[in-house]
Order: sequence, then C-alpha cells, then structure tokens
Amino acid sequence: MAAMLQPQIILLKEGTDTSQGKAQVVSNINACTAVADAVRTTLGPRGMDKLIHDDKGNTTISNDGATIMKLLDIVHPAAKILVDIAKSQDSEVGDGTTTVVLLAGEFLKEAKPFIEDGVHPQNLIRSYRTASYLAIEKIKEIAVSIEGKSMEEKKSLLAKCAATSLSSKLIGGEKEFFASMVVDAVMAIGDDDRLNLIGMKKVPGGHMRDSFLVNGVAFKKTFSYAGFEQQPKKFLNPKILLLNIELELKSEKENAEIRLSDPMQYQSIVDAEWNIIYDKLDKCVKSGAKIILSRLAIGDLATQYFADRDIFCAGRVAEEDLRRVAAASGGTVQTSVNNIVDEVLGLCEVFEEKQVGNERFNIFSGCPSGQTATIVLRGGADQFIEEAERSLHDAIMIVRRALKNSTVVPGGGAIDMEISRFLRMHARSIAGKAQLFINSYAKALEIIPRQLCDNAGFDATDVLNKLRQKHALGTGANYGVDINTGGIADSFASFVWEPAVVKINAINAATEAACLILSVDETVKNPKSESAQGEAAASAMAGRGRGGGAFRGRGGRGMRRR
Repeated sequence: MAAMLQPQIILLKEGTDTSQGKAQVVSNINACTAVADAVRTTLGPRGMDKLIHDDKGNTTISNDGATIMKLLDIVHPAAKILVDIAKSQDSEVGDGTTTVVLLAGEFLKEAKPFIEDGVHPQNLIRSYRTASYLAIEKIKEIAVSIEGKSMEEKKSLLAKCAATSLSSKLIGGEKEFFASMVVDAVMAIGDDDRLNLIGMKKVPGGHMRDSFLVNGVAFKKTFSYAGFEQQPKKFLNPKILLLNIELELKSEKENAEIRLSDPMQYQSIVDAEWNIIYDKLDKCVKSGAKIILSRLAIGDLATQYFADRDIFCAGRVAEEDLRRVAAASGGTVQTSVNNIVDEVLGLCEVFEEKQVGNERFNIFSGCPSGQTATIVLRGGADQFIEEAERSLHDAIMIVRRALKNSTVVPGGGAIDMEISRFLRMHARSIAGKAQLFINSYAKALEIIPRQLCDNAGFDATDVLNKLRQKHALGTGANYGVDINTGGIADSFASFVWEPAVVKINAINAATEAACLILSVDETVKNPKSESAQGEAAASAMAGRGRGGGAFRGRGGRGMRRR
C-alpha cells in the first residue's frame, strides 16, 4: 500500500521528449543508414552524380561525399556524426569521403540485428575496436613503399594515385591529362604544406584539355584605369614591387576646415597633395621595378605615369594572389614606398599578359623560389568547372599524402577484401560472442567492392564470390573489381592505387563513429529549444510590415492600407 502512494517524481520540464533503451539505438542506426544510402551510388569510377538545389537557388552537381554531406541539411543529431566524419576525412586526407560514410553505415547495419537480439552495445564496441586495430595493422603490412625510387619513377607512381582518385570524378575521362598536371603542381610547391600555394582559376568556355598549369602565378586582370593599354604587356627578368598602399589622389576623409588669409595659399595646399602622390610614384620608379602590384587601388594618374615610363602596374590584386606572387618571386609586400631596397623586390624570368577565353590573365613564370603553381581550368558549364575544381583538390591532397607517407595499397576493393578475409580467419581463433561480432565487421568491409559492382551495373554476388575464392588461395591479395570487364583483376598491376593513409583514416573514423552511435542509449529533447526557434521565426516574420500584413491574401486588411 505504501508503495502505491509514492508521489510521482518529475525531473524534466513538461513536454520534454525522452526516448531511451534498445529502441533509441536502433532508431539512430536507421537514421545513419539512411544517410549512407544517400551517397551510396556515388562510389567509384562508375558512380552517379547528385544535383543539389539549395534554398538560395544555387545548383551544385557533385559526387564528392564531403560536398554532398555538407550541402544536405541533416537535422538528426546522430546522423550529423556521419557528416562530421566526412568533413574530417576531407580535411585530413582529401579523398575517401564516400568510403568513410559507407563503412560507418555498414558497420551499424551489421550491428543492428545483435542490438535487437539484446546484445549489450559495449560488447559490440569492444569487438569493433579490436577488429579496427587488427585491420590497420594488416594494411600497414600489405602497403608498398615508394621511397628510394628515382624522381621520374616517383612522379609516375604519384600520377597513378592521382588517376585513381580522379577516375571516380566527373573529369575521369581525362584523368591521365589532369593526373600529370596535379603531380607537377604538388612537386612545384616542394615541402611546403600550405595548400593555398596551388592556385586554381576558373575560365568558362573551351574544352577540358584547354586547361593548363603555370609554374608560377596567374591571376585575372584587375580593374584598370585609362592609360593601362599603353603599358607594356611582356617583360623578361623584371623586378617586381609588391605594395599594400593606395597610389591615387586622396581628398580629406574627415571634414577638415582650413582658413586662408590669402587665396594664393589655396594653390599651395593643392600643390602639396600633388607633390605627395608624385613623390610616391617617383620613388616606385627609382626602385628599378618594372612591375608594380598593389592590394589597394592604383589610380588613373599613377597608371598613366607608369605607362609613360614603360612600367606595368595592377591595383586591387586579391590578397591571396599577392601572397602567392611574394612566395614565388621572393619579394616582400611593402606598406611604404620609402627606402625600397633590392632585397624586397621580387624576380621572375617571364611576365606576360595573355588572353584565356574571355578573360585576360597576368602570368608570372620562371620564379626563383618556384614554390607555387596555378592551374587554369577550362570547361563548358560553370557547375562542371566547379566540380572539376573539387575533383582536382581531392587529387592534390592524395598526391601530397602519398609524398609524405609514401606507402600505397591496391584499390578497387582489393584491400577491403583482403582485410575481410584476414578478420574472418582471426575470428575463428576467438571463443565466445566476439567471434560473431568480428565476423560481422569483416562482412561490413565487403560493402566497398559490392557497391563498386552495383554502381557499374555488374552482378555483385558473382564478382564477390570470385574475389573471395581468389583471396582465400592466399596469392590474390592484390585482386579487386575490374570496372571495365565486370570481372576481377590485379589492382596493383592495373595501377589502381591509393595511399595507405586514406584507408587507415577511413577505417579509424568509421569505426569511431559507429562506436559512438552505438554507445548512445538515450536522447533528451528540450522543448524550450524548439519553442525558442519558433519564437525567433515568428518575430522575424512580424518584423516585415506590421504583424506580417504583407503575407495576407488579396482580400486581407494589410493590402488595403494606403
């Protein structure tokens, strides 16, 4: 009787939504599987593209996992974790973003029947972490180093890695052309880690093969004043002066008041302004520079002054481009024209202004430090060039990683099948439930070759059986899916390679994400956060025309007000 009279304990505010236990874990798994299904078809050389239309009316066509995940406005809290791992894979390695989302989704899918049968999530998590550790050790064992090779051999190997990354992109048809361009660009910046030293400029029109690489800096012609056309457009071994100051007549910014007793004194004030600008221009000319670039405006007076003295100038140069010119030419950006010494001037072998499509480009090549490169991309539609830029970014990241970590593994699902075989063998040596969990982890890894087959229109079951048989013999560790014939082939011999770090990172991130989602057993949703959002939206609507009268129908009172 006493137990029945126990007062009810209210901990959370009325309206708070709580869901917990097994149902909550399964719900989170279902949400993540739905996200993985959204990018599933983009994997591999025959992957499809997604067209995403956002609320601002912008259209993006892409098959890059990270780009799609960013543009999908996912609100489910557990599914957002997959967005985060795609972003982290993109920033850490640059490629393999679809792989990491697919793997995480598949790990969870394989865990779902165990959770429904009442297995404690912590048991699964423990086994998954063990399997992940074993898989990474196996990758390191299989990986082949490209260290100790000659520069030509290394370039050829890196081009193969870039071509593997590009084969799954929109520009896959021209992968050999772009792969060598990417390798040259990465080699140009040497050991420097700053990706912004590789510039990408987009010029609509022309064919993809009209794209070219500049071993130096190229940027679009900036806004110019009268007198610009009289300036020389080509120099050999010029000195370059980089400025961060305005070279034009300035009127007083504040409302300055000057009292004059003699009208002649006014002329002396005007003359002083002219003398200041002429003094600046004269110092620029005396520095011996033949090219003058400034981040701020170079006015019409300065443009004409330089044109009369056979000097090229460009104002309002983007800060990023100015930095790259400084890095390439060895110059230093100046904030004053006083005491300009030779040490702060940059150098390059050739400077020229060149027409590319409808744009005119200023091109600096043969720079002494040579630690920068620019890829000028051509193509039909704007969306196509945007996607080409994203694809090249992935390839550049892959080549940089391969250079730094210098070990590669066979692609095309070969490494995934080999790890899967290894884990299945290992699972047999374990007693207890962990055997089942590691087996499910091994099965999940087969999603990569399976999806490659599905996306290419082949019979996945048939191809996977062939792969399992080949890998089981112990001699076919490098065998993966042959996208061209629908059979299996030696990925290493076919030059389908990827840096080991891509796979290691993908397996690590996917396992961590799966374990994190499995470890969540309760979700508490605060009603205040929802009502606060609703109030904010209502106040925003009310702000436009009192009470939102503008949103009423034609017969509404808001329309009749004069």
